[in-house]
Amino acid sequence: MEHVHETYHLKELLLPDIVDMIEERDWLGLREALATWPPPEVADLLTDLEKPQRVLLFRALAKEPSAVVFSYLPASAQDDLLAALTDEETRRLLDELEPDDRTQLLEEMPEEITRRLLANMSPDDLREARMLLGYPEESVGRLMTPDYTTIHPGWTVARALEHIRATGEESESLHAVYVVSETNRLLGRVLLRHLVTADLSKRVDSLMSLNVVQIPPTADREQAVQLFDRYDLIVLPVVGVDGTLLGIVTVDDILDVARKEATEDFQKLGSVGAITGSLREAPVNLLYRRRIGWLMTLVVVNIVSGAAIAHFEDTIAAVVALVFFLPVLIGSAGNAGSQSATLIIRGLATGDVTMEDWWRMLMKELGVALLLGVTMAIGIWAIGILRTSLAVALVVGASMMLVVLMGCLIGFAMPFILNRLKFDPAAASVPLITSICDISGVIVYFSLATHFLM
Repeated sequence: MEHVHETYHLKELLLPDIVDMIEERDWLGLREALATWPPPEVADLLTDLEKPQRVLLFRALAKEPSAVVFSYLPASAQDDLLAALTDEETRRLLDELEPDDRTQLLEEMPEEITRRLLANMSPDDLREARMLLGYPEESVGRLMTPDYTTIHPGWTVARALEHIRATGEESESLHAVYVVSETNRLLGRVLLRHLVTADLSKRVDSLMSLNVVQIPPTADREQAVQLFDRYDLIVLPVVGVDGTLLGIVTVDDILDVARKEATEDFQKLGSVGAITGSLREAPVNLLYRRRIGWLMTLVVVNIVSGAAIAHFEDTIAAVVALVFFLPVLIGSAGNAGSQSATLIIRGLATGDVTMEDWWRMLMKELGVALLLGVTMAIGIWAIGILRTSLAVALVVGASMMLVVLMGCLIGFAMPFILNRLKFDPAAASVPLITSICDISGVIVYFSLATHFLM
């Protein structure tokens, strides 16, 4: 953290000097000045520059580092650069990009830019890109890279190490080396540290582990995230139906997926449609479209709550003191439902809770809801005694217990129901659950008041 903090201040300190060097066309000085900077920091520097300066500085970077820096840029900055680069510069950039980064770029770019990029690829890169793009969206196949190193079970350690030294530079990860048959069927894996420390005359099959966690290319990316988390993986092999090793997924890509999925879930919980890319750079019309639909839906839902209150107009007129407790009661119902929904949605998303756990979780939630309801009922009953009559206090206390219980159960049930219907549980947004609990709370509260006080 200290290193990042120091780099951030270094960027702010040197930004005027960088701008001066760009204006003076001191490309060699720029390349030397940025040679020791981490690629993410160079990407941040590029983002802070004006568009013409950004293009000039990017062109000044060495070929290989420039591709790494490009992969860290936000989509809008990548779009600007691609529009400014010549066809030859674009071809060199695409050639240096890792296959998974190239696939992500092609996914996110507008269609006309994607066509231009495909036209500028070498035949081998084009074949590779089309293969990866042929897998379903949000699948592991689009996330994997075919750049990996394999060895064979009958090799000696000495031969395996010689092969790794000769081909490993092109591999995206060498943490684990996969053992394959002559037809590229996955047989096992060997950790590189085991190879390095083993006797050179030993055979690879005496060192390899047969129990290899793997995933098919058509699996959802969230499944890959769960496997990385469960088994503490750094790299995950992607295997076809016939056992053929197709590629690998590395932990850096999985971290990006986990961050995006978590962000999307938070947006859904807040009744906001998924916003791809940077929130800072999102246009006003996109943010408007992502939010207005849910807000209008919630307006309609809340009108039902108003109609429910109007239905009990006579009860309210007879016992005006009931209005004093209305906000706290419906607020408590909504808050209880939101808590339950948030816990269940996150549990389902991480795999900590499954559909098979619903009965066990229901019993647990029911116990917690009763404890919460009784505790809050005692509190509101005591306030009711001080502010109103004993009869009103009893109605308010009983209502509190029921609305909290009901809110918890509604918040608990909606994610499970959506999951059973094959919808994303995060679609059970907190504002929607709160509104449903509000309506239910109004009906319960005034029904009890009408029955016992009228």
